Amino acid sequence: MVDQQIAGAAGPADPPAQRRPPSALLARAAGGRGPAAWLTVGALPAAIVLWVLALRGARLDRMGDLGLLQVLPPFYWASFALLLAGFLAVLYRPRIPQAWAAAYVVALITVIHATPSVLYPTLRYAWAWKHVAVVDAMLRHDGTVPNAGGLEIYNEWPGFFQLNVLFLRATGLHSALGYASWWPLLTNLLLLGPLLLLYRAITDSRRLVWGGVWLFYSISWVGQDYFAPQAFVFVLFVLLLALVLGRMAEARRAAETAAEGQPASTALTARTPWLGWYAMVVVVLAGIVVSHPLTPVMTISVLAMLCLRRRNRRTVLPVLAAAVGMTFAWDVTVARPYLSQNIGGLIAGLTAAESNVRPPNQLKLGTVAPDQVAVGWLSLGMSGTIGLLALISLIGHRWVRRTGLVAVLFGPLPLLLGNGYGGEMILRAYLFVLPATAFLAATVLLRDGRRPVLHRALAAVAATVLALGMFGNYYSKEALKYFTPQEVEALRLVTTDAPAGTRIVFATGTALPGGEMHYDEDRTRIVLSQLPEEEQRRMLADPLPVLRRELTYPVVAGPSYLVLTRAQIADCRLTGVLPEDTVRRLADLAAGSPEFRAVYTGPDAVVYQYVAPSTDGPTGVAPAGGIENQPQPEERQP
Repeated sequence: MVDQQIAGAAGPADPPAQRRPPSALLARAAGGRGPAAWLTVGALPAAIVLWVLALRGARLDRMGDLGLLQVLPPFYWASFALLLAGFLAVLYRPRIPQAWAAAYVVALITVIHATPSVLYPTLRYAWAWKHVAVVDAMLRHDGTVPNAGGLEIYNEWPGFFQLNVLFLRATGLHSALGYASWWPLLTNLLLLGPLLLLYRAITDSRRLVWGGVWLFYSISWVGQDYFAPQAFVFVLFVLLLALVLGRMAEARRAAETAAEGQPASTALTARTPWLGWYAMVVVVLAGIVVSHPLTPVMTISVLAMLCLRRRNRRTVLPVLAAAVGMTFAWDVTVARPYLSQNIGGLIAGLTAAESNVRPPNQLKLGTVAPDQVAVGWLSLGMSGTIGLLALISLIGHRWVRRTGLVAVLFGPLPLLLGNGYGGEMILRAYLFVLPATAFLAATVLLRDGRRPVLHRALAAVAATVLALGMFGNYYSKEALKYFTPQEVEALRLVTTDAPAGTRIVFATGTALPGGEMHYDEDRTRIVLSQLPEEEQRRMLADPLPVLRRELTYPVVAGPSYLVLTRAQIADCRLTGVLPEDTVRRLADLAAGSPEFRAVYTGPDAVVYQYVAPSTDGPTGVAPAGGIENQPQPEERQP
């Protein structure tokens, strides 16, 4: 009887799902029938299958001057092509549920940012290793790290690191190394929510919202999504923009409603109560201020530019006041030591606008790989194209100029002209304007005109070209960002396992997986490529005297090591920081000299201990247990 009642309640108009023909299920899932519906439903799983097959066929030992671009098989690019085709089918069919657009964007993020995490056996990128070392040190010291040396700045902006310490204590994990490899994927997925809030505050057009999101991930090539405070606070920055621009949009709609004679609602009473909204803003600002030195200033600059329009001030001025007050309070208390030591450089940057917008004038005694020169021009061309599309949008769409995106687009300009930020300001400026430029580009590329088929074809071509440019920039330096287990083991033996007072000499300093581990335990790290130019040239002409001096003077209590790795060779070749053969020359010198003893050897890494007696320094002593007796993992040939 009960079964009959349930069947009767369902009624003949609602047959069981298992009896529906496949075409009906497809039509219901994709919002219609026809080729577009089949493409919507079929392209996504097919793309995922091709991506998995591509990962299984990738050969890391083929990585050269173009990084992963030389490793990924055709299946990978076919996967991306299917994702783009399926997404465009979703974008131009309003009846297709928006969940499909979200699924395709998540798949795009996964295909781009999970690929290195799946392929690489160790954490990618030396700076991510450095930040793991900081988290581990703060975990061991339960807060501020003493004897931090050159990493003292992280004690003064510890928000990101302390949040990770809190997570480690709550979960019982011993190190951030276990999840840092997945940080690019995680942070880009977290960014999706604030981006949607931001774009929906600007327009109700589903096509522009999701098209802007797709373009954002297709042109985000600067690589600031690794395990770092910058990635964390950028998510907060976009969330803050969404909250502020959303409130401005509510105020604008309320004013328009009042002008039409309808019941008026102001920004202070619309939807979220003003105090609740302001509390959220202050919490987000606090996370930014305590975690990163640059982003609070960038935030203040954007908010100040938003205040140039009088009608925005009621919403933005309280936020700007909070940002200025919190940043000032933090800088004159916790961050005062860093600012007082670097105030001269900050002031000098205000009068060096021309040099601030150019790449850093780094000493390069070698030759940059030709492929990397081409990639540099590619990034320049891609940035110029995106900027041109943004300007076309601002000129051609009056409604866009009322949204606040102009302030987001030009807000970083004063900082770009006022400080070089170690040569990275132009990259950081590109990152901070990216939410605006992606949306503005979407308004140009995704418009419909008298020839919709032609416009859609052009949009598909433009999206493909921009994405390929992103892949070229994002993946091309993987040879120095990827580390083999042997390289990680070699660094661990001279940092984590070596005694306090150890001296470590490296050829280059930007391709070391864990060189900063236990940086608070009185270890001296010397990078040959960072010596004065005269000393570098002397080292290249006759390495042994320079190595003797750096390995023995000043006197240290522990042993001295020379560490040479595959990634350092790639660093020399790709960046030209030293001649390409420098690492091999140093290795051959140490192998043939009685003053050095190999304590770790392998195809991808070698560690030499300096053992010759010297009147200028102590004789090296091997760590307890004998570093040379440590197991050497099997590894691919470089």
